[in-house]
Amino acid sequence: MKINLTSVFVDDQAQALAFYTEVLGFEKRTDIPMGEVSWLTVASPDDPEGPELVLEPSSHPAVGPFKEALVADGIPFTSFAVDDVHAEHARLSGLGVTFVQEPTDLGTVTIAVLDDTCGNLIQIASVP
Repeated sequence: MKINLTSVFVDDQAQALAFYTEVLGFEKRTDIPMGEVSWLTVASPDDPEGPELVLEPSSHPAVGPFKEALVADGIPFTSFAVDDVHAEHARLSGLGVTFVQEPTDLGTVTIAVLDDTCGNLIQIASVP
């Protein structure tokens, strides 16, 4: 068994696609129109056969309160692995990304938390 798809709830799919591809560097894999929204996925160019991230519309009534509670408590919705959190923080900060937690060394892992502009906090992490 392996992870094939995972989702992140987004307020605006077009804005999310721009952020996740143009800023974070993922590649669009699937874009199937389904009325007002799409089945929209992105994936890492470093792992072509790896899992895809669904940019899932936040339209379900339970999603808004869930996302708001996570953000209010400072809890990232998901985490992405990077080779060097400090370098990625510098790169993303240079592109205007807002970080709610600066790079923090926790001994076995270094993390930072960013705002994805789509209603989520996202953690980036590297293992030294």
